[in-house]
Amino acid sequence: MENTQTFPRYRQASASPRIRHAAYSLVRGQAADPPWVRPALIGLLGTTALLYLWNLAASGWANAYYSAAVLAGTKSWAALFFGSLDASNFITVDKAPAALWVMEISARLFGFNGWSVLAPQALEGIATVAIVYLAVRRYLGPAAGLLAGAVVALTPVAGLMFRFNNPDALLVLLITAATYATLRAIENGRTRWLVLAGALVGFGFLAKELQAFIIIPVLAGVYLIAGPPSIGRRIGQVLAAAVAVILSSGWWVAAVELMPSASRPYIGGSQNNDLISLIFGYNGFGRLTGNESGSVGGFGALGSRWGLTGWNRLFNSQFGGQISWLIPAAIILLGASLLLTFRRPRTDIVRAAFLIWGGSLLLTGAVFSFGQGIIHPYYTVALAPAIGALVGMGGVFLWQHRSERIARLALGAALAATALWAFVLLDRSATFFPALRTAVLVGGLALAALTVGLRAGRHGGARRPRRLHVRYRLDGTHWRDPLSGPGRRRGQRSGRPVCRRRPDWRIRPTWGRLWWRLRRRSARCRTEFSVWRRRKSWRWWRRKSRWRRVPEQRPAGGRPGQPAPGRCEPLHLGGGDNRRQQRGGL
Repeated sequence: MENTQTFPRYRQASASPRIRHAAYSLVRGQAADPPWVRPALIGLLGTTALLYLWNLAASGWANAYYSAAVLAGTKSWAALFFGSLDASNFITVDKAPAALWVMEISARLFGFNGWSVLAPQALEGIATVAIVYLAVRRYLGPAAGLLAGAVVALTPVAGLMFRFNNPDALLVLLITAATYATLRAIENGRTRWLVLAGALVGFGFLAKELQAFIIIPVLAGVYLIAGPPSIGRRIGQVLAAAVAVILSSGWWVAAVELMPSASRPYIGGSQNNDLISLIFGYNGFGRLTGNESGSVGGFGALGSRWGLTGWNRLFNSQFGGQISWLIPAAIILLGASLLLTFRRPRTDIVRAAFLIWGGSLLLTGAVFSFGQGIIHPYYTVALAPAIGALVGMGGVFLWQHRSERIARLALGAALAATALWAFVLLDRSATFFPALRTAVLVGGLALAALTVGLRAGRHGGARRPRRLHVRYRLDGTHWRDPLSGPGRRRGQRSGRPVCRRRPDWRIRPTWGRLWWRLRRRSARCRTEFSVWRRRKSWRWWRRKSRWRRVPEQRPAGGRPGQPAPGRCEPLHLGGGDNRRQQRGGL
């Protein structure tokens, strides 16, 4: 008879539990996060998508100049590569074509219509909000990230440009991602993050040319200051990032320049069919000096045809309502946060984040304020990520340090400045809901006053916790805090008994162990150690101290100074709830 052995059949596990787990993880987020974090993030991104995508076709073709180039790119691959205005490749647009490539690929996939042209800009805006959230949340927590993302999403000029087909949307996305990559490089010192930042800046050049390079001094300078590696390695990493910038931005320029002029379209915006002169002239330094060949120039130091230049340019009637609502608050929060982090180590990532975002805001704002060439108010959308990050990080950071007077004053000043400037901006549109500006002013000033006069409750706030010192006698018994008994001061909490299950040598230390303990606990038992070092008598210390000795009791079945078998010795500690002391340590 033949023996056969039957093996059990295992049915392949269904994919539905994995799908449910993935969906739960998507909604719940990281296990260490509070339950509200991931739903709040989904709500932020969903609201941003609703604002940017709702009724998107109402803009029609938006900027017809770039829409014509998108149509040409859907009909000719050569027109797509050069960014030509027409399918016959007669002339190009006056910018590098990276922003057009995104719209042209979308139009080739979904057909040429207003929605396929403008939807990529909205998606780039949503991605920008998400990256700002990630960059801020990583170092200041989810609340700061959500606040920063909300500020970016609700900035008026961002709501305009992320629904329009100008190159600024892609530029803002790329420079925001480059800032995030630089912060990651500062965090861990990896070269690949810095090279990635350089590559992103280089692709930003292909979107709007030299404007993408404005933040390079900030990114490189902050990394050279705060990067973890040695100074020589940091310089080498910055040079590697510079090579990445050159390669990612120069390949298209080299391809156009090396091609004979008869075999390519005319370079739009140039006077001599030369791409280099367009980059460094009309679209480059000419925007700063006003000497733009073929364009409407400026009038020297007094200003330009595009408005007076100066530090207050971003606050005038043309630019103010688009971008300047939170600039005063961002600058105040930046200054106070840098002051509080001034004494931190060189590689402190929080201070580096403030330096990068603050430097980007100040440098880009200075270029826009003092540039005498062509400028439009929508250029200021490049400031939105920096403003949002500074408001989110600075607000949460100062709130966490509200025990410091400077933090409370800075928060109050930021709220008051925002309320006052919002009143001024709303007053410029006096016919729009007149009662709103008064309500904003009164509410903002009241909130600022409450913040400055803040006194927190039981679990934290403006009052510093009282430092607790536990005193030991040489015979192993303890000294009791007079504030923990019936005679404590008014308004102070009584101590709680702590169960100490320690060996006998811990309860009754020898001279050597006591010396070791005092040295190890010198920061917390400074009085005892200093008295010991001066060789003062214990009787003098007892006379000067405000502590009194616990009456020695003989427990049943035990000896003086030693707990009874199976029981523990209570040690009354006055003051706050120190968990380490509750566990039995000092």
